[in-house]
Amino acid sequence: MSHPIAIVGGGPAGALAAAQLATGGKDVLLFDEKLAWEKPCGGGLTHRALQQYPFLAEAGSPDLPVEHNLVDRNLVEHCELISPSGQRVRFHLEYPVAIFSRLALNGLLLERARRAGVAIHKQRITRIERVGRDWQLFTPQLEYRASYAILAAGARNPFRAQFLSPISPSDLMVTAGYFIPGRASLMQIQFLKAITGYIWVFPRADHVSAGIAGKMGETATAELRRILESWLEDNGFPLAGASFYSHILPSFRAQSFATLEVCGQCWAMIGDSAGLVDPITGEGLYYALRSAELCASALLAGRPDQYRTALEEEVLPELRLAASVSPRFYRGRI
Repeated sequence: MSHPIAIVGGGPAGALAAAQLATGGKDVLLFDEKLAWEKPCGGGLTHRALQQYPFLAEAGSPDLPVEHNLVDRNLVEHCELISPSGQRVRFHLEYPVAIFSRLALNGLLLERARRAGVAIHKQRITRIERVGRDWQLFTPQLEYRASYAILAAGARNPFRAQFLSPISPSDLMVTAGYFIPGRASLMQIQFLKAITGYIWVFPRADHVSAGIAGKMGETATAELRRILESWLEDNGFPLAGASFYSHILPSFRAQSFATLEVCGQCWAMIGDSAGLVDPITGEGLYYALRSAELCASALLAGRPDQYRTALEEEVLPELRLAASVSPRFYRGRI
């Protein structure tokens, strides 16, 4: 008996992989405890991502339900970079950045997966075990069998250690931020003294996502929050009615990318689970989507190991370069 492919995690990576596999004729189960939700991050999609996935660049489509229409997307054409010393440069972006509510983005991608025939389960996977040549996945109520498992559940999911060692704290970044009511049209990036990270202000359709990121172990989360709140106050962003968030992101060192494993015997990792985030910019959405596409293509071709090869050829060289440059970018003299 042939069991389906199981995907743990219903964010952009998991949802896109599920849709492509189902469209290619595979039987797919997707598990996520929350499904579409307002994940704490900026939500920016660059021109490269919009070119690769044109449906994300569309303002909306009449064949989509209203609740999954892209009403929570904001095209931003102006950016301001601020140096640690306070010098500012403002410029027009040749290619706009699309700032999404993650609720809308995840909802859109999950709807595409559902329409492709994916069986979507709003359930929490509590345990994964190898049973012969298959995988057994446990929820609090049920058990499922799968022939192949794709992990797409973020950097600190509890299952990564079953396939590989957990991500080291030295390869993680802490973020803290606020969703602030109000509208804006300017994307801002403030670089900071003695912090491997930055403050961002991303204007979404009906609110602003403002946050700060720093290497885990270098600056305490409470201190990052204090720095952010002080900056927001100085720059005219009142926190009345704002909601706080905190999150963990991968930010791999060069040596970690050099030894990265992304797949093995009947399993693969995509997106943040595999650590595929730019260590300088923190961009993860493009790499989540692209790794999902490459993984699905390899499985549809009947050559799962081709996923590793495709990442080596297309994605990992630029991430390794960014990792090698990141310490000097944030700490060195340029």
